Amino acid sequence: MNEVIIVAGFILVIILVFVALDFWSKTKLKRSIRDAWGKLPEYPINDREDSLITAWEITKELQEWDSEIDDATWYDLDMYDIFQQINSTYSSIGSESLYQRLRSFNFQQDDLEELIEFFDDQPELRQKVQYQFARLGKLDNNLIKNYLLAENNFSNPGSFWLYLVLGLLPLIGLVVAAFAPSVGILIFVFSLCLNTIVSMVKKSTLDRELTSMRYLVQSFYTAKKLKTFPLPNQVELSSALAPLKRITRFGFAFKGSGGTEADVIVETLMMSLMIPFISYHFVQRKLGKHKEAAIHLWQAMGDLEAALAILNYRTALEETCLPEFRPGGLVAEDCYHPLVSEPVTNPVEWNKNTLISGSNASGKSTYVKGIAINCILAQTINTALASRFQMEPGHVLTSMAVEDNVIEGDSYFIAEIKSIKRLLNQVATKERCYCFIDEILRGTNTVERIAASASILHWLKDYPSLAFVATHDIELTEILKYECHNLHFSERITHEEGIAFDYLVKEGPTTTRNALRLLEIMDYPESITKLAQQELADFENDRSWNVLQP
Repeated sequence: MNEVIIVAGFILVIILVFVALDFWSKTKLKRSIRDAWGKLPEYPINDREDSLITAWEITKELQEWDSEIDDATWYDLDMYDIFQQINSTYSSIGSESLYQRLRSFNFQQDDLEELIEFFDDQPELRQKVQYQFARLGKLDNNLIKNYLLAENNFSNPGSFWLYLVLGLLPLIGLVVAAFAPSVGILIFVFSLCLNTIVSMVKKSTLDRELTSMRYLVQSFYTAKKLKTFPLPNQVELSSALAPLKRITRFGFAFKGSGGTEADVIVETLMMSLMIPFISYHFVQRKLGKHKEAAIHLWQAMGDLEAALAILNYRTALEETCLPEFRPGGLVAEDCYHPLVSEPVTNPVEWNKNTLISGSNASGKSTYVKGIAINCILAQTINTALASRFQMEPGHVLTSMAVEDNVIEGDSYFIAEIKSIKRLLNQVATKERCYCFIDEILRGTNTVERIAASASILHWLKDYPSLAFVATHDIELTEILKYECHNLHFSERITHEEGIAFDYLVKEGPTTTRNALRLLEIMDYPESITKLAQQELADFENDRSWNVLQP
């Protein structure tokens, strides 16, 4: 009898520890959610881009969109950094949904404004919803959609009846202990040890499947909580969850997230009773019949958390607006780049192909990238970083951070013309495109660069697309002055201050050069600067270079 009391006392202590740890974890989580609202998120440990890309590519098998942000444009504009700036999601369902939204969109987008407005008016309910997603947590490379799309993608865990017998042995030991304490405790301890060993062996071969199934079943429990809230998409959640209810009743072995101290304790106890392997059989069978419902449920949950992340982003930034979509050019006021600290805002009036000139570091590339980023954000999350933003829907493509391709044997120039050709191919479809090119054809000599660049821009004028091209070639601004709009950035150079930029866009082509002036300020030998100035003056007078005598 004393042994039974000791065992019962030990179990009671475990329960009390579990309750205390669970209460402490929940309180800490709720406080962190409340404190994080309205702030740009810190970079999370999870949400690796390779994981997000995998989920996005699988999603493309389920749905088609009017436009997609290709890899070159995505990396040219540092869009993963912008995604992380927006990504205040607490679950992988939300982060995968948000990533997909930023990379694929429809020109007539069914946006999330209803959900966003709802959460903006319901701060208390918003925190409750975020808490449920935070309890679910994140799991990189979960491959849930891959499992849901493919047939028999979950592995066979082994004999159901073997796991059932092993799981019952510890309970049998406790029953026997009431009549024969020594024998019962021996059976109890032996079976726990045996089950632990078997669980460790099987888990090593089924770890990926168990982890993925655990996360999937946890998402069903989260959905059950969410559907009790008066959400705008409550009917959609309930409809998708209905055929999955039995999984939540019998998949309790996967309920704990494994992220808190209490969950670790529960998972250990479950493994010692072989419950995860028993439940695995049941969930696998039921899930095979209701994969489509599970996919719809994930989409509905993803919409909820993506809407919360977008609302948080708008709250955290000082200036955002809802874009207007109408035929014509692109017009914006106080437009800025989201990754620049203390950005200088600028207007945009883009009705024809535009050349923007100016010296290095004057702000032209940041200005061009800021417009491109806002074209994407406006069409994907219905948010523009400006006080006013109006555009016609269209594809967004860039050619900016071009690099040599050693693997394919491409020189810089070959890589560059391939990059620009993909823009021209899309423009040739006669769909609306917004093309952004930084330092067009910089990889070749000046004469051919200017001739080819002028020809490309002349060709573009015959299509319903717009190009924004940054260049150092002042000759281009003269050749195309009747076909292109000209803008520039300028600077002030003095011996006292050095070089200073105001980062304000100005009308017309640049009229100043600063390279030779900078050589003087940096104390280059006077003979170099004087000769350079003389050579430049002679060239501008004669349009030919002098042959330097030895």
